[in-house]
Amino acid sequence: MKRIAGRLRRRTVTLWTMVVPPTVWAAHFLFSYLWAALMCAKVGAFAAFPTLYVAATAVAIVVIVASGVIAWVQAREPGDAPPHDAGTTKDRQRFLATATVLLAALSTIAVVFTAAPVAFLTDCR
Repeated sequence: MKRIAGRLRRRTVTLWTMVVPPTVWAAHFLFSYLWAALMCAKVGAFAAFPTLYVAATAVAIVVIVASGVIAWVQAREPGDAPPHDAGTTKDRQRFLATATVLLAALSTIAVVFTAAPVAFLTDCR
């Protein structure tokens, strides 16, 4: 476990890394609406067990959680206590990592709420 944490600590969190969780949520949101539109247009109702939709939701959550875990390991790196507002590279890294963790948590909740109607709605009325 320490070896994995060491590898994750060597990765750098950037603005591109911070954009991953909301981008995955947005892609899942688009997929959800397209899936619902196609199911209602072609089948007339949601499938009894939408395997493709469940798989896409699981993949979205796994990618978001993985991004959050990488950022969590980097945010927990030993050093000065928060707030990380100095102009040093280390403080910028920890700030971006903390922001990525928060965005990953928010994006995970958003994916769950986007997927919830599939569990509760059965027809397209």
